Amino acid sequence: MLVLVDNHRQPSPTPSFQPPRPLRTAAFFDLDKTVIAKSSALAFSRPLYRGGLINRRAVLKSAYAQFVFLAGGADHDQMEKMREYLSSLSRGWNVQLVREIVAETLHDLIDPLIYDEAASLIEEHHLAGRDVVIVSSSGSELVEPIGEMLGADHVIATRMAEADGCYTGEIDFYAYAGNKATAIRELAAAEGYDLEHSYAYSDSVTDLPLLEAVGHPFAVNPDRALRREAAAREWPVLVFDRPVQLKQRSPALRVSSRPVLAAAAVGAAATAAGIVWYAARRRNAPA
Repeated sequence: MLVLVDNHRQPSPTPSFQPPRPLRTAAFFDLDKTVIAKSSALAFSRPLYRGGLINRRAVLKSAYAQFVFLAGGADHDQMEKMREYLSSLSRGWNVQLVREIVAETLHDLIDPLIYDEAASLIEEHHLAGRDVVIVSSSGSELVEPIGEMLGADHVIATRMAEADGCYTGEIDFYAYAGNKATAIRELAAAEGYDLEHSYAYSDSVTDLPLLEAVGHPFAVNPDRALRREAAAREWPVLVFDRPVQLKQRSPALRVSSRPVLAAAAVGAAATAAGIVWYAARRRNAPA
């Protein structure tokens, strides 16, 4: 039998071994009562009252909302009512004015509220090579500078609608409940995060979809409903109770001196508070 051999045939290349790329992971932090000790959106009610340009009833309403939040967390219906009430207060406020005002108020009001335990966790996640993402229902105008304060890599927050340089009172994106989970999945797809190996921290049962979206969920200062869920699912429960001034805590987490602390939680009483305080200050300033 004659066998034809092709001496010019190239040998098949030996497949080269390519090690798998390391997984990218992230740590997602709710903001209020998880990273800071109060509601970020309601923290500005006292400057509003000191400015003398809102009535006592409005101040008490904000104080009551803060009390409900701190005492046990607001449920879904309460959060919806609060959202509608607070977003209506921002209607018509000038966007640029808001940004100028909170540059003068955010540092003093928010910096002392940062939990030392949360700041340590953020440091640990960064040292482990994970991105840190702040996920909050407060306005992006407030959450973004707080995120920069903390060294976060990304923030997910509520976005208020604008028209002709003013807030309309409408909401383009409400970072609440299931919307948070949707947003982190979209961010994970864009950044290449493996959510199964990622972490999430929250105090509220309304963030159950967020916690369920990752492989390592943690309940922090949980409300009663989340505490029950954490027990049933055997999730770790953390207690944060040591607020600390960030600028005095660690050189790695110093508050920025740049004008990044330049916006308010639009759609919240906080916004109105800063604006009124600033306006009163300008009126009372010597010529």
